[in-house]
Amino acid sequence: MLSRMVKTSRVALACICICGTAPGVSAQSPQAPLQSPILIIDSERLYQESAYGDQVARELERRGAALAAENRELESALRAEEQELTDKRPGMAPAEFRELADAFDRKVQNTRRTQEAKGRALAQRLDAERLNFLNAAAPILEQLMREAGAEVILEQRSVFLSATAIDITQTAIDRINAAITIRTPQSAPDDTSDADTLNTNTEQ
Repeated sequence: MLSRMVKTSRVALACICICGTAPGVSAQSPQAPLQSPILIIDSERLYQESAYGDQVARELERRGAALAAENRELESALRAEEQELTDKRPGMAPAEFRELADAFDRKVQNTRRTQEAKGRALAQRLDAERLNFLNAAAPILEQLMREAGAEVILEQRSVFLSATAIDITQTAIDRINAAITIRTPQSAPDDTSDADTLNTNTEQ
């Protein structure tokens, strides 16, 4: 009788131990901070998925669309002017027509150069904004390195294989979004001289 009770107690104790380790029943211990001499980051995703990168992308998309619309309007106006000049040609002296045609060609070339310069300015603005972002993010990435005891952060695209745990991209995005505020000046659609301003919360 006593041995049966002992066996029953052992079975009950085993059940308690098993249930105690079942998922969702016991409280999970907090995850230990990441410690690694090497960290991985996807810099493209870091920029594009950050609040700042998204803001810049939407702003430059708006300005690019405005520039495209302006190009279409100019093209339409030049075509109409060209047609008008062609219609006048039969009643004009060759020298007079040549003078007007040359002036029109110069106008077309000047317009093309102006609009191409605006397009290049938008591309340069994108590069400048990315550089501004990386400069503002650098102290945050350095802090993540110190917390992990890391010596280097490698670009994900240059790494053949790595553990997912050492990829700090999402953590960096969250930290950057919390630390950086954005002020986008209101300006004309074709004005590419003003840059968005980055400020860290600690500097406000």
